Amino acid sequence: MSSSIYIKNMVCDRCIMVIEDELKKLNIVVEDIKLGEVVLSKELSQDDKNQLNQRLHSLGFELIDDKKTRIIEQIKSKIIEQIHHQTAQQKTNFSEILSRQLNHDYNYLSNLFSEIEGTTIEKYVIAQKIEKVKELIIYDELSLSEIADLLNYSSVAYLSNQFKKVTGLTPSAFKQNSQGKRKAIDKI
Repeated sequence: MSSSIYIKNMVCDRCIMVIEDELKKLNIVVEDIKLGEVVLSKELSQDDKNQLNQRLHSLGFELIDDKKTRIIEQIKSKIIEQIHHQTAQQKTNFSEILSRQLNHDYNYLSNLFSEIEGTTIEKYVIAQKIEKVKELIIYDELSLSEIADLLNYSSVAYLSNQFKKVTGLTPSAFKQNSQGKRKAIDKI
């Protein structure tokens, strides 16, 4: 009988590879792995959980036991997945995506997120989008207009205003002195 474990701070494909490697080292059989969640072939013993948690903690991850924290991590994972790992952004809004994928009313998710994280889902989405904009500006492969379109901004002006509000810089000023200005996704 399979069981799931939830892991905090899984934000990218590299994180998945690291977690998968650690589970293999502990001879834990994985059925499926995605951001924030691992489906195992069987339930872990308490000793296995403790050992895994120690290994994960040394790598900047941790097992999540309580339901509310698990939901918060799922919200973050879904947002990160939508913003950072989709090749084409969906036109659907985040409230619909989160409600549908997490099977909870958006008001519940929003209130829980604000209560635990001390910020709103909307502000978290904006912070993630701005980090993605920074990444794309640094890569210098897309115009600001293409970036705005990719991230579903209604206009370049709206993206620029939001960017300046969050970073204190215009996108072009950021581009001129962009060394070291990006944040790790899990630190947002």
